[in-house]
Amino acid sequence: MDIQVCQIKFRERVPMMRKIYNHLAMLLALLAIQLPLAAAAEAPKPLPLPADLQPLEEIPPPTISNDENADEPQITIVKKNGETIEEYRIGGELYMMKITPAHGVPYYMHKEDQNGGWLMDGPNQPLSIPKWTIFRF
Repeated sequence: MDIQVCQIKFRERVPMMRKIYNHLAMLLALLAIQLPLAAAAEAPKPLPLPADLQPLEEIPPPTISNDENADEPQITIVKKNGETIEEYRIGGELYMMKITPAHGVPYYMHKEDQNGGWLMDGPNQPLSIPKWTIFRF
């Protein structure tokens, strides 16, 4: 096809496309007006309450324990030879330690699980080896 023939066919289609776009814009405008009106007109009515309805019993608030900071860990700080060790305990069980050496970067050690050893979270972290229990006899 010649370029001039394509331009002529395109020019013939432009008025038709404008008419379609005008109709589409008009339809969208009417739809935008009708949707909120339809939603407001069809608001659901509340259901009537049953005649034998009884109020629920009141639930007392939870009791506050005498221990002021039951959820916070107990921290013990031990200083030896310029090294500081902070021991974190909850319920008397040691679960984490922060070690600050005399010269160097502080690092953390925490329990891997209840029966496992200690893991070090510091600048040179060791490899974490999976320890899954597959079978028990």
